[in-house]
Amino acid sequence: VQLVESGGGLVQPGGSLRLSCAASGFTFSRYGLSWYRQPSGKERELVATITSAGTMTNYADSVKGRFTMSRDNVKNTVHLQMNSLKPEDTAVYYCCARSIYTEGRTYWGQGTQVTVSS
Repeated sequence: VQLVESGGGLVQPGGSLRLSCAASGFTFSRYGLSWYRQPSGKERELVATITSAGTMTNYADSVKGRFTMSRDNVKNTVHLQMNSLKPEDTAVYYCCARSIYTEGRTYWGQGTQVTVSS
């Protein structure tokens, strides 16, 4: 099982980044997906979620209107489009997959660093 994030980096305030997470080793379409982030020295927080079919999304209030989560159940990928980035968005971003059939079955990626700074 693998979840591999990519797309992080350094961006100026107001800029955009698109994170991707490529999944393998499990039945992708049977998992709800989430993006979490963890700023340095702080707890991990939920950023966005998407249902297994991709029909519904939810966002943290802090990113609502700026971030968009999507998934491709053919390519086994999930994306987080981040616009109007702010310095407070700086964090390590993690992809997370949770089984909709087996309680407690959860997979995590290794994370990708996003730094918003001028």
